[in-house]
Amino acid sequence: MTAQSSVVSPGRPDFAVLGGGLCGRLVAWLLAGVGHRVDLYERGDAAGSGAAAWVAAAMLAPLTEAAGTEPLVVELGAASLDVWPRLVAQLPEPVFFQRNGTLVVWHRADRAEASLFERRVRANAPASLVADGGVMTLDGAQLAAAEPVLAGRFNQGLLLPREGQLDNRQVLAALAAGLAQRGVAAHWNTPVEDGALPAAHVTIDCRGLGAKAALPTLRGIRGEVARVHAPGIALTRPVRMLHPRYPIYIAPKEHNRFVVGATEIEGEDMSPVSVRSALELLSAAFALHPAFGEARILELNTQCRPTLPDHRPVIVWDGAATIAVNGLYRHGYMIAPEVARTAAELATAVLARRVTDADGFSQWRREARWAQLLHLAGEHEAHGTGSIGTTIGAGAHPAVHL
Repeated sequence: MTAQSSVVSPGRPDFAVLGGGLCGRLVAWLLAGVGHRVDLYERGDAAGSGAAAWVAAAMLAPLTEAAGTEPLVVELGAASLDVWPRLVAQLPEPVFFQRNGTLVVWHRADRAEASLFERRVRANAPASLVADGGVMTLDGAQLAAAEPVLAGRFNQGLLLPREGQLDNRQVLAALAAGLAQRGVAAHWNTPVEDGALPAAHVTIDCRGLGAKAALPTLRGIRGEVARVHAPGIALTRPVRMLHPRYPIYIAPKEHNRFVVGATEIEGEDMSPVSVRSALELLSAAFALHPAFGEARILELNTQCRPTLPDHRPVIVWDGAATIAVNGLYRHGYMIAPEVARTAAELATAVLARRVTDADGFSQWRREARWAQLLHLAGEHEAHGTGSIGTTIGAGAHPAVHL
């Protein structure tokens, strides 16, 4: 390994975090924040430009996602949404954070999609998210008052006023600065092979699709996103436009920039955005407001999200000194704070030898807030993922299956 390190500290660290995307950075930052020595290894650069988190829109929308997402993910998202303001406030660089809600709109021909969406949200979301105005039905005048730039364009909408969004790239940059501030030895541009893990008391694998050899059921789902510059379109919150084939979001960021996404295509093709996908994304933006026709295309990006068969994240302990964190799918920013916190707490328990065997892990899991996230390699959990094998560090630990 050829390390490009922001900090060099001799000796064996408490933790080696493999993967410096969003989740890996958060785990390393949390552990360093309570005084642990942490090394982080990332095959890409400090900006995070090779990570799925670089392309994401970073919408914090658990209620919107309840229309088609596992309850566990929705609950993780609701809890993480409350964490993000405190987390951002602790970072050494500014991060755009907005909690102005999500607006959901549809064209008249898609009224059936809107009815189905609202029924699913109200049926699947925790009552606490829906209660006391969590889902507000708007007529045309109310929609125009909530989002003046869309006045006269839609007859109805839904406002989910408690949701939010971030600037994903500012988060990655601020976390990189936070790692340096907390003394993490960050080895950028340093890939790690499963058979040659760096020395550490505990290893935490957050490599996403880079850990596919260790998690055989992991797969990638391709997502394509456009970034455009559109002065004069004064959206004040993310907008989701319902459509039977491709529900689209338009997320306004600072400086008149918008993120438009995202397709979902099975497969790990990392080639450039297709003409079909570009047309669908940009046509949806134009259908939301014709002024997007004069927007300038800044980027057309592709990434693959690490996904398990049931679309739920997992934290898997191998029974020794390795923990795998994976499967955040397209919900990374929405759920990462609570997933990372849980992983860091388990890693601390393993380091302190409060968890040393299956019985100790089972007891620790029973007391954990997010027990459904936690799995012991070798178990057969009835959570729909099938068999998840972990072969990380195959020379030191036998292959096992969950």
